[in-house]
Amino acid sequence: MKNHVLEGQTLDWLLSSAADALIIVDADGRIVLVNPPAERLFGYSSQAMIGQTLEILMPERFRGAHVAERTNYFSQLRARPMGVGMELRGQRSDGVEIPIEVSLSPLETDRGLKMVMATIHDVSLRKQAEQALLDSEARMRAIVDTAADAIVTIHGTGVIERVNPRTEQLFGYAGEALVGQSIGMLMPELLASLTEAEAGKGAPREVAANRADGSTFPVELSLSEFHQGASRMFTVVARDITERRESEERRRTLMQELTMANEELTNFAYVVSHDLKAPLRGIGSLADWLSQDYADKFDAEGQEHMRLLIGRVHRMSALIDGILEYSRAGRIKETATQVDLNLLVREVADLLAPPPNIEIVVDGPLPTLLADRTRVQQVFQNLLSNAIKYMDKPAGVIRIQCAKQGRMLRFSVSDNGPGIEQRHFERIFQLFQTLAPRDQIESTGVGLALVKKIVEMYGGQVWLESQVGAGSTFFFTLPQQMAIMTMEDNA
Repeated sequence: MKNHVLEGQTLDWLLSSAADALIIVDADGRIVLVNPPAERLFGYSSQAMIGQTLEILMPERFRGAHVAERTNYFSQLRARPMGVGMELRGQRSDGVEIPIEVSLSPLETDRGLKMVMATIHDVSLRKQAEQALLDSEARMRAIVDTAADAIVTIHGTGVIERVNPRTEQLFGYAGEALVGQSIGMLMPELLASLTEAEAGKGAPREVAANRADGSTFPVELSLSEFHQGASRMFTVVARDITERRESEERRRTLMQELTMANEELTNFAYVVSHDLKAPLRGIGSLADWLSQDYADKFDAEGQEHMRLLIGRVHRMSALIDGILEYSRAGRIKETATQVDLNLLVREVADLLAPPPNIEIVVDGPLPTLLADRTRVQQVFQNLLSNAIKYMDKPAGVIRIQCAKQGRMLRFSVSDNGPGIEQRHFERIFQLFQTLAPRDQIESTGVGLALVKKIVEMYGGQVWLESQVGAGSTFFFTLPQQMAIMTMEDNA
């Protein structure tokens, strides 16, 4: 290439208008001229650079070799990029190294002096981007290689291009044996659907997969489409769902067995209740006749025995009824109706007919619920019945309240009775559990267990707060969404 001959005015214009760093050196390698971008790039003023050898702008480890390279270049003096295939490094005045690209152009002044103009481009940002891309690809490879699922890259024609280690483990093939093969050898159903697959339609679906040993197993796969140049490509992510299928089958079997057991239990409960209550009615009738017809024949002990006999017959009958109600709760679909709790509580109080020394007080209006009336009545009836039954004060007060608690309605039934020790708080909600001897106070031990079951059936909770000698408060919650009329509406 012919050397450029530049006059002073042209050279000044070139240096001042260039965006890249320009440095002109003479045959001795000394810097003659620099432009402002060169000053900014290397951190030197033009006065500090002019007269210095070009090697001050590169790391010391390269300087010796560069002197020889520079001398050789001036003997040929032709335009060319510098360091092709190499990574060139510049060095700023603060010692920081920067990656650069350099192009050399020979010059000849109007006085015949031979010089070289170096165009220097800072490629730090490009190098950073390239490194970030490499780091990203490395991270992606690490994720793919350590993934718990099989990941397969396939061409739009179904040919396997790349697999991860989990694919080899799952299907029993070496990676080299899979690359270049059809995805149909692993998942025949997938190959048939590739022509219909489009980007964004990679919803997981279940297909049968083939192992190298000839066995089959279920996988859940998702398919994502992308393009590599003009080629249509897919990423297949496959997960072995053998354990999930087996778990689902066990769950179905268990549910069938549970359904059958519930049906058998229901039938058993009704049969037993019928077979037990028939002789109980006979025993009860006989006991009543004996106690009436032979009242004058019994001494005090005989009368007590008859009283206990009749009491236990009634208790047994109540226990059978309670067990039937407990077994029905939550299992038999009931009809939901509007239940005004203000009316219901009054009806329950009238039904229980508490003695004159016990007062039932409702603090504030109660809501109207959409629920099964019988179940809600059982809750209040059991709680009020217990409070009446165990009252030990000459002036007993049972208080009913309702308040909002977040998204729930919190009900409370409190009394000033004997109270309950904290160690019994959990026990009393268990089936057939009572605190007082049954011969002293008739109880089946089903009532509070039924309350707990009904409340939890509606999504609520039941608990107790009590102080021995000062009384007890039973709390239970029901979702506010059950209320079709609130306390304020009923006020």
